[in-house]
Amino acid sequence: MQQTPLVDLPGLPVVTGPAWPGVRYFCTTRGGGVGRAPHDTLNLGLRAGDDPQAVAENRRRLRAMLPAEPLWLRQVHGSEVIDADLPRGSTQIQAQSQAQAQAPGQAQGQAQAQADEEPAVDSAVTAQAGRVLAVMAADCLPVMIVDQDATVLGAAHAGWRGLSGGVLENVLAALRRKNPAATQWRAWVGPGIGPAAFEVGEDVLRAFTAGDEQAATFFRPYPDRPGKWLADLANLAALRLRRAGVQDVHVSGLCTYNDRERFFSYRRDGATGRMAMLAWLQPDAATQYP
Repeated sequence: MQQTPLVDLPGLPVVTGPAWPGVRYFCTTRGGGVGRAPHDTLNLGLRAGDDPQAVAENRRRLRAMLPAEPLWLRQVHGSEVIDADLPRGSTQIQAQSQAQAQAPGQAQGQAQAQADEEPAVDSAVTAQAGRVLAVMAADCLPVMIVDQDATVLGAAHAGWRGLSGGVLENVLAALRRKNPAATQWRAWVGPGIGPAAFEVGEDVLRAFTAGDEQAATFFRPYPDRPGKWLADLANLAALRLRRAGVQDVHVSGLCTYNDRERFFSYRRDGATGRMAMLAWLQPDAATQYP
């Protein structure tokens, strides 16, 4: 388990991973925003039941740290991938900062319009420097995949359904189509619900372990709860990444459920906010942050 550093961007505490050349990425925490309980404070999700004006302000603050407006997704716990470099027509996301210059009713209306326009997928890929990919999470795993030369980049939202359905393998396949010459891969598995907290039933166990003894090692019976198991989602993701050909996999080891101070957790709280992982190619990025 590799240590995941906490980095303070101006007014915005985030977590990140290894400083790989050519790529920048981080996952937000719940700190640094304007939201009120139970979305306190940096909720970035437009469908989490929060005040749309608060979400717009939180996204505006995040945008100030990025080279471009992120491609936000309407995540559906699936395994499909969108190519962010292809024209999307009406799904293009407008700058959130515009909402702040409008009257409250207009801001709320635009926030809803933006939510409706977001592509209904759980992962995206790009080969364009400066194009920012975004996935949101509040227990599910945010996963970043990049080739060693930082020519192609993918970001995935991986809950148990998407993970067992092949979302990470699909991202890698899409990246290989964009750059068939890429052979060396890196991945970062960000904060998610940890193995001491992720209680699952037989449906989840079967989804991963049918004929797979190695995957079965990441499940253990829940004490005194017949038919229930504790699942290690992050290491199940790492296993699938390695099997798919990713040589360098780093797992953050951060549990959203057990770290109430830093992270939102849907399993823990029900009504809550969403963090986001942001990632983009930056060829001159020798280190993560200046």
